[in-house]
Amino acid sequence: MTTALEARAGLIDAQHEGALRLFNGFYEGDPHLVVDLYARTLVIFNHAEPHETGEAAAQTAQEFFLSHIPWVEAVVTKTRYADNLGARHGALVYGEKPDRRVREHGTWYAIDLMIAQDASLYLDTRLLRLWAMQNLAGKSVLNTFAYTGSLGVAARAGCATTVVHLDLSRKFLNIAKTSYTLNGFPIHKADFQAGDFWTQTSRARRAGESYDCVILDPPFFSVTPKGRVDLAGDSARLINKVRPLVNRGGYLVAVNNALFISGADYLRTLEELCADGYLAIEELIPVPDDVTGYPHTIHRSPPVDPAPFNHSTKIAILRILKRSSHG
Repeated sequence: MTTALEARAGLIDAQHEGALRLFNGFYEGDPHLVVDLYARTLVIFNHAEPHETGEAAAQTAQEFFLSHIPWVEAVVTKTRYADNLGARHGALVYGEKPDRRVREHGTWYAIDLMIAQDASLYLDTRLLRLWAMQNLAGKSVLNTFAYTGSLGVAARAGCATTVVHLDLSRKFLNIAKTSYTLNGFPIHKADFQAGDFWTQTSRARRAGESYDCVILDPPFFSVTPKGRVDLAGDSARLINKVRPLVNRGGYLVAVNNALFISGADYLRTLEELCADGYLAIEELIPVPDDVTGYPHTIHRSPPVDPAPFNHSTKIAILRILKRSSHG
C-alpha cells in the first residue's frame, strides 16, 4: 500500500475536497480490497467472500491510511457479501459523519457514500466528466441511466444549454439536484425524469425529441418489465435504441463496464455499428491512472485484455454522421 499511496501523492489536493482511488487491490496486491478517498472520508470496499479474511485486511487498510493521511475524519466500510443490506451499503466505523460533497475540475458533486453498494460518484468516469465540460457548451444533452447525475452535472458545468437526466430512481436524481444547488444551477423539474429507460426513450422518439449528445452509461445488467440491459451480451441494442435521438453531427457517449468483455470485442461491436456510415468512432476516453493503478504498482493483469482501452470500463465517443430511424 505504501507504493500505491506514494504514486498518488500528487493527486491529493491541499483543500481535501477531491476524490480519488488510493488503492486498487485487484491489480495492486490484494484482490479483495479497494480504498477510495472522498474529501476527508475513506471508503474501504471489502470484496472478500465470507470464508476469506476480508475484515482483517480492511482493518489493516484503515489503520495504514489513517496513519499516513492524518486529516481523514471518517471511514466507511462496505462489505460486499455481508448478510444485511446496511453493511453492503456501508458502515461508518470511524468519525462522526462522512462527507457529503466533493469538488472535481472546479465543479461540486453531491455524494451519499452509504446510499448504495458503490459510493455514488464513479471515479473511473472522471475524464469523461472533463470531456463533457470541455465539449458540450451550447449543446442539448440527454443523460440516460443518470444515477446521481454526475455526467450531466459536468455537462451543465461546461455550459450545456439543456441537460435532461433520466433514471429509474428518484432518490438518485435528488442527489443530482443537490449537485445543481451546490453549483448554483437552476433546477427545472422537467430536466429530472424518473422513469424506465425503454419507456422514456420510446416516448421521446415518438415525440420527435432530439439532442446534441446522448450519454449511455448503463449498469452491467438489469431487468425491468419493459426491457433488459446486458452489456456482456447485447450492448449494441442499447446504442441502437438511442441513435435516433441524436442530432446529425452530435455525440453518442457509449460506456461498457463489462469486466469479461475484452476491449477488442467491444471495439469490434462499435465498428460493426459504424459500418452503415451513420456512426463514427470519434475518441476513446481513458480511465484515470489512480483507478487503473500505475505500471510500477500493478502486480496482476485484468481477466481479459481491455486494449485499446486501458480499463474494463470502456468509454467511447461516437459521432452521428447521419440521422437514422434505426432503433
